[in-house]
Amino acid sequence: MREFVVVGGRKLSYLDFGGPGAPLLALHGHYNEASAFAPLAGALAPRWRVIALDQRGHGESDRAQCYERDDYVADVAAFHRHLGIGPVAVLGHSLGGVNAYQYAARQPDRVRALIVEDIGAVVDSDWSFTLRLPRRAPSRQDLMAALGSTAPYLECSFRRSEDGWGFSFDIEHTVASQKALNGDHWQDWTAVACSTLLIRGTRSDEVSAAHAGEIITRRAGKARLTELPAGHVVHHDAPAQFAAAVEGFLSDPG
Repeated sequence: MREFVVVGGRKLSYLDFGGPGAPLLALHGHYNEASAFAPLAGALAPRWRVIALDQRGHGESDRAQCYERDDYVADVAAFHRHLGIGPVAVLGHSLGGVNAYQYAARQPDRVRALIVEDIGAVVDSDWSFTLRLPRRAPSRQDLMAALGSTAPYLECSFRRSEDGWGFSFDIEHTVASQKALNGDHWQDWTAVACSTLLIRGTRSDEVSAAHAGEIITRRAGKARLTELPAGHVVHHDAPAQFAAAVEGFLSDPG
């Protein structure tokens, strides 16, 4: 079910996949939106109830004037308060992964377990791909063709408008968000107190094996690593294995 919360005069949209299970808050990456977690929600039900946020500037949420780190974390906090639930498990992919561990670091009493999908403590994002995205295509098929092999990763964000097919995110806003994501976030990563699972794709172009190892080492027994045969979007490339890793960790976070 799609629902909305108003934060600072802006509308944030989210999908509550429902069910009787314990809540799992899910935060997507750039180019995606809450619906990207529909397969995971189905795989985890009924034991876990996935509630996924369309982060600012994405999906059905409003565009924003600013995409800085503190803005995203404040949105997550407001979303969590709106749900009226206590400490929860939080999962985040890429952009959402940094937002998730920064939220966990800054509000430790609100996050009881953390899952970070294929993003590190130091981010050096290249936004040249974003600038090459087609602004509009005359049909869905044309948009798919223009994107080539990357189309399946962006498909959940396709939107039809009066002048053709495009995306549920704005290209310039995405570039601003990617620029703001870049940097050294070790202070937040090492401040996370709850048990953490890092899921890395073995073909990832975002997190090297060496960096993943350092990430785990710096958390001194409070974080574990799972590597799956996938690229950066592990939940897309290896959905069954990803869901199994998430469920296994949530069942016994340690």
